[in-house]
Amino acid sequence: MYAVIETGGKQYRVEVGTELEVELLDAEPGTEITLDRVLLVADGDTAAIGRPTVANASVHAEVVRRDRGPKLISFKYRPKARSRVKKGHRQELLVLRIADIMLDGKSAAEGVAKKADAKKLERAQLVEAAARQAAEDAALAATLAEKAAEVSAPVAAAAPKKSRAAKPVIDAPVAEAVEAAPEEAVEVVESDAAPADAAPAEAVEADAAPKRGRTKKDA
Repeated sequence: MYAVIETGGKQYRVEVGTELEVELLDAEPGTEITLDRVLLVADGDTAAIGRPTVANASVHAEVVRRDRGPKLISFKYRPKARSRVKKGHRQELLVLRIADIMLDGKSAAEGVAKKADAKKLERAQLVEAAARQAAEDAALAATLAEKAAEVSAPVAAAAPKKSRAAKPVIDAPVAEAVEAAPEEAVEVVESDAAPADAAPAEAVEADAAPKRGRTKKDA
């Protein structure tokens, strides 16, 4: 529901909870006032149009605070008369908050309160349904986990165990002899292991060098 009111020679479209600035009225902040100049009231598909005002209609508002509008400059100039007048003006305003709109005993604030309560109830129901669904999902997950554990336990018990590869065993006397052997003996063994037909490097180089024939000087 909304209404069109007139105050201070101006018209305003208002709803419940609307804040508007009107020209200064005789009211103190924190008090409630009633605006009787209601030109139109619309509620859904129905509307009541006043001629000039709607009968049995009123708008209740709460005075929030007093304020002042922007500064307006008024400048008057009269040519050839040396007349120049400059004035400034700030309109005194009153900030109102619409509390209720009444038409033939029907209150718009009650309808707004009922809608707000319905929304709160719907939200609470949605929250409760979401919590219930979450609890059911948690219970189902726990049941599935228990069944999976029951199925996997026999399979794990029947699986063969892997045997570790046996390490080669060395006799104690042989190990002691290897540890007690000096490094020189190890080197000798390595040199003996080299092939016997391996010729020294000097002999190979000598065989590879070309032979020079004898001359008279050598004789």
